[in-house]
Amino acid sequence: MAKLKNRPIIIIRLSFLTLILLLLIFFGATVSFAQNGTDLDKRVRSFTLKNGIRVLILERHISPTVSFYIRVKAGAVDEIEGKTGLAHLLEHMMFKGTKTIGATNYRKEREVLSEISKTGDLLDQERAKGDKANKDQVEKLKERLSALQKSHRPLYKSNEIDRIYNENGAVHINASTGQDMITYHVSLPANKAELWARIESDRMSNPVLREFYQERDVVMEERRQRTDSDPDGQLYEKFAAAAFMVHPYRRPIIGWANDISFLSMTDMEQFFLWTHAPQNMVITVVGDVETAKIRRLIENYFGRIPMRPSPARHETKEPPQTGEKRITVRFDANEQLAIGYHKPALPSPDDYRFDLIEAILSRGRTSRFYKTLVETQGIAESVSAVNGLPGSRYPNLFAIFATVRSPHKIDKLAGAIDSMIDDLKKTPVTDVELRKVKNQLQADFIRRQNSNEGLAGILSYYETLLGDWRYIVNYEKNIESITPLEIRDAANRYLSQDNRTIAIMKKD
Repeated sequence: MAKLKNRPIIIIRLSFLTLILLLLIFFGATVSFAQNGTDLDKRVRSFTLKNGIRVLILERHISPTVSFYIRVKAGAVDEIEGKTGLAHLLEHMMFKGTKTIGATNYRKEREVLSEISKTGDLLDQERAKGDKANKDQVEKLKERLSALQKSHRPLYKSNEIDRIYNENGAVHINASTGQDMITYHVSLPANKAELWARIESDRMSNPVLREFYQERDVVMEERRQRTDSDPDGQLYEKFAAAAFMVHPYRRPIIGWANDISFLSMTDMEQFFLWTHAPQNMVITVVGDVETAKIRRLIENYFGRIPMRPSPARHETKEPPQTGEKRITVRFDANEQLAIGYHKPALPSPDDYRFDLIEAILSRGRTSRFYKTLVETQGIAESVSAVNGLPGSRYPNLFAIFATVRSPHKIDKLAGAIDSMIDDLKKTPVTDVELRKVKNQLQADFIRRQNSNEGLAGILSYYETLLGDWRYIVNYEKNIESITPLEIRDAANRYLSQDNRTIAIMKKD
């Protein structure tokens, strides 16, 4: 359940809940949030539109605001080979407006966009020839594309969705792409719910691919900055590619550079049509709303989106790993390492156990990794464990990331981590330590319920991923039941040399 831990935590300062949480942490007391889960089970209302969109509504009248999440169960893992980066680029394009939002003359604009698409395709076809490309033809097509883009500019207004939202008091307007899903979210004053429905239903059915080639260049630059020129990005990308031999989790969310540079408007249109089909969507509304009214609003606006066929999903299963994999990444940066062990995804019982193993090893300054490797031995600048990478729809990794502290060597740090993993496999965790990390997970869950956005994010995530948001209702019960011996057994089943991939970053 690493995804919950990655959600933003919003703490209300000096609130009664905060004081209670501080007391719980100080005394190591047990706090059960089963009561909170039961409360959610009674209060969340769910229904499915005729076109397949699933909807969750939670009334929460603590402030005159409301948070909206739309999640689409399609992400980077759903791209086909040679077209990586489509999901991430589509997320960018979904802010470019619609046939009505941002358009000044859509009939004329449609004609220009068609010519832009044709010219861009011809340019890419010539570029793809590499050294054999006709340079004069490339330059002529570039000039033609530039002229078309210039003629297109007066036919639309840029950033209209952001402008409209901002002028109406919106906060946290954003979107994100993961391996498993694409997410769109915003928080608004409660009296602006219909504005949200108007904007989002329109862009979920009628997006216009304005500034496509400019945005493709933006993503290429983003990749250069965050991956090609970044040590963390370099290490992680090569680590994931080595850990997964055949499963699409091996591919980066942003896409491979060569793929991105040849994505077309036609590719994007087709990807949008099947990924954003209604049956792939989950809408979640949390805040100061009346269930009956917001339901009618959603039915009126989103019920208009026509049903569309969605290709059957085929999972290329990763074969069992039968021997350790090791790679070296050369980069002018501090030495780092990444270690990944294959394991099942949620809702497997072992996924719950690895949530606790993650907390035992690296949750906070009292965790085993921090106390031993950072404080006592002083051989690590940083060290962390993460359960559930790169995604959670399919079997994934339990991963460890560490940066060595000079003048120590990476081999010494790797050996120390191995010793701590071996200890976890041999000696059951104490009841006191297990109680501490269970309290931490429970407290985190309660904190996330402080905000409409946090709740909307959690509910929509599990409804999209598992088809049932009630995973969170049973989470505490499942965590609470785990014993020290079960943690030791899970560690022995999965944290073996033959089941791991190690990526080491060394200086050039």
